Amino acid sequence: MRLHTDGGPLRWGLVPHGELPDAFAEVGRDRDNRVVILTGTGEEFSGLRATAATRSLTQGITAAAYDRVHWEGRALLMNLLNIEVPVIAAINGPAWRHCEIPLLSDIVLASETAQFQDSAHFMSGMLPGDGMHILMPLLMGVNRGRYFLLTGQTLSAQEALALGLVNEVLPQAQVLDRAWEHARRLTQKPTLLLRYTRLMFTEHLRKRMQDLLGYGLAMEGLALMEQPE
Repeated sequence: MRLHTDGGPLRWGLVPHGELPDAFAEVGRDRDNRVVILTGTGEEFSGLRATAATRSLTQGITAAAYDRVHWEGRALLMNLLNIEVPVIAAINGPAWRHCEIPLLSDIVLASETAQFQDSAHFMSGMLPGDGMHILMPLLMGVNRGRYFLLTGQTLSAQEALALGLVNEVLPQAQVLDRAWEHARRLTQKPTLLLRYTRLMFTEHLRKRMQDLLGYGLAMEGLALMEQPE
C-alpha cells in the first residue's frame, strides 16, 4: 500500500484525511490479505512540514465543518488498527506529518533518510489530539512524548531506533526489499495465526484509541474555535 499525492510524495491535507479511512477499511475487509506493507513515494513518507499558514484547518472553524474532521479522524486510526493481518511500515523518508500512521505498524522499518516530527499540530497552532497524544507518549515514555509534541522536536532515524520507535534502519534503496523479506517470511505462517496475532497485538491500542481519540479530537476542535487577537 503506497501513499502518494498525484504520483509523488504524500502531501497531507483534507483529501488524504478523508480518503485514508476508506482505504484502510477496504484493506481490512479483504479477507484474502495476509500481510500489508505500508510505504510512501519518492524521498518522503509524508509532508510537507506544516506551518500555521499551510495547515489544513483554519482558526474559527464551525462545529458543523469540524464534525466531518472529527469523524474521519476517529475512523482513520481505528480502521488502520482494524486491519486483521500484520502490517509492516517501510518508511522511505521523512514523516513530517502524522507519523503515528506508520508507527502503529507491527514491524517498523526506516530509511537512513527518515526523520520524525509532529509539525502539523502544536508547532503550527493546533492541539495534537488526533492520536499523536496517545501514541507518542506510549512509544517514547510520557515525558519524552510530551516534549516531542510541545517542542516540535525532530528525530533522526537513528534516534528513533534508539528510542524504540522503529525496529531497523536501512539504506533507502533497501527498505522496501527488507519489508518484502519480512512479508514473505510471515506469509509462510498459517492464516489464523497471522490474523489472531495481529488482533492480540492491537487490542490494547484499539482500547486506548476508543477511550481517548474522540476526546482528543474534540479538544482539538474546541481549540480551533478560539479567535486570537
